[in-house]
Amino acid sequence: MSLRVEILGLDRLMTNFTKAGNGEFKRELTNYLDALGFEFLDIVQEEIIRTGTVDTRRLLSSFSKGGSDNEWVTRNGGLSLSVGTNVEYAAFVNDGHFTVDINSGRDRRWIPGVWVGDSFQYQPGNRESGMLLKQQWVPGSNYWDNAEAIFKRVFDKSLDRKIQQWIDKYF
Repeated sequence: MSLRVEILGLDRLMTNFTKAGNGEFKRELTNYLDALGFEFLDIVQEEIIRTGTVDTRRLLSSFSKGGSDNEWVTRNGGLSLSVGTNVEYAAFVNDGHFTVDINSGRDRRWIPGVWVGDSFQYQPGNRESGMLLKQQWVPGSNYWDNAEAIFKRVFDKSLDRKIQQWIDKYF
């Protein structure tokens, strides 16, 4: 799951700005994209918290630069940025899911672990206790979809202002 920001016509604009700014614009654009990446990750974290997405903090912490499960990839000399998470269950939490594998033909699944108060702790090797899950639909929290919609509104305004600043500065 990741978000990719692509600006059409950026190559032509970059050529003009590079000539005008002697490479300074490229550094500014790279910093701007980095800042956008951080802003998006903050929005995703806020949406995970706001929607009450059940989380052991692994999903939440994966949305940070340098997180153990994050995705932060720069390309084209820093002019392209993809951010997101590599946590395998992130899409299920966002979109919703069945509690058991509907492809297996079984409508129940045993999960080893223990209950501590109202919280269940998964313990893969525990053969003494656990819980029996019956197939049911768990609705998604749509944290990613919400964050993407918020970010797009913020990004459109931010990009317009930033381009005007660069035009005023370089042209």
